[in-house]
Amino acid sequence: MLYDADFLSRLEHGLKGLSSVWGVSPEADLKLLTISENATFRIADAKGGRDLIVRVHRPDYHTEGEILSELAWIEALRQEGVVATPQPITAMDGSLLQVFSDGETTRHAVAFEYMPGKEPDAESDLVRWYGALGEINARLHAHSRGWRRPEKFIRKTWNFDRILGQGAYWGDWRAALGLTPEGREILERTHTLLETQTAAYGYGADRFGLVHCDMRAANLLVEGDRLGVIDFDDCGLSWFAYDFAAAISFMEHEPFIPDLMAAWLEGYRRVAPLDAEHEAALPMFIMLRRMQLTAWIASHAETPTAQSMGTAYTDGTVALAERYLAENR
Repeated sequence: MLYDADFLSRLEHGLKGLSSVWGVSPEADLKLLTISENATFRIADAKGGRDLIVRVHRPDYHTEGEILSELAWIEALRQEGVVATPQPITAMDGSLLQVFSDGETTRHAVAFEYMPGKEPDAESDLVRWYGALGEINARLHAHSRGWRRPEKFIRKTWNFDRILGQGAYWGDWRAALGLTPEGREILERTHTLLETQTAAYGYGADRFGLVHCDMRAANLLVEGDRLGVIDFDDCGLSWFAYDFAAAISFMEHEPFIPDLMAAWLEGYRRVAPLDAEHEAALPMFIMLRRMQLTAWIASHAETPTAQSMGTAYTDGTVALAERYLAENR
């Protein structure tokens, strides 16, 4: 249980000692916002007029080079007006990546400007905003194909092995909460099918490149007519079509998903073409992502998201896999 009360207390203490590097006053209000892969805090400094979001990175997940590469892409996207996303904030000395000591361990922290907005409402306006998200994805993918990455740019590669295979970053789906022997047998067959299908789909430049990889509703901020995107922490090399699968994370089973897919496709095609082969691959990537998240819940059991899903998510994954196998006989 990584994010227990003691660990979070140490992170807060470290951030309070670090906050002055961003020009924040000692009286600033520090509040934990979310725990997911990382711990995210808001520092509201009424006296100094600063309002920051600070992400403290999960230990042993990203290297310093990977974090700086993420920030480099964000800067490029902002400069070219590709997407509305918060600006990374430099320290007084001009550096973007900060560190503080947690006993004998070094923690990494990055600050961003506060972006107002709220998550799209699943009860009323998701279809509208997923149409806009399709446009954003199309612009991001076009930028990804044409952007000349800086020297020493490095991000994780989300191929089949790193998503579900022996090298999976988020653990083994076989450790899923409440997985029964019958469920495991279904998921084993689905695993084998997905491995074959993704290999056949391939990794060509027209379908595999730098993507956000986590544009789920929790990482979208609506303010008026603006749709903002946050949290590029999982950006890396993967299939472009996988961005839609990631966008419906934790709700793949919902009956409105076909409506979201139709809206996303329509929005995407308002900006760039998307041929039938890539559209047909979306259900494959949805199943792939669902199994990946089932592993994530097991390996991140201390997070509120994982705790809210529990064994019901595993049961849902098995049901979706059974249907997927039937549809792909």
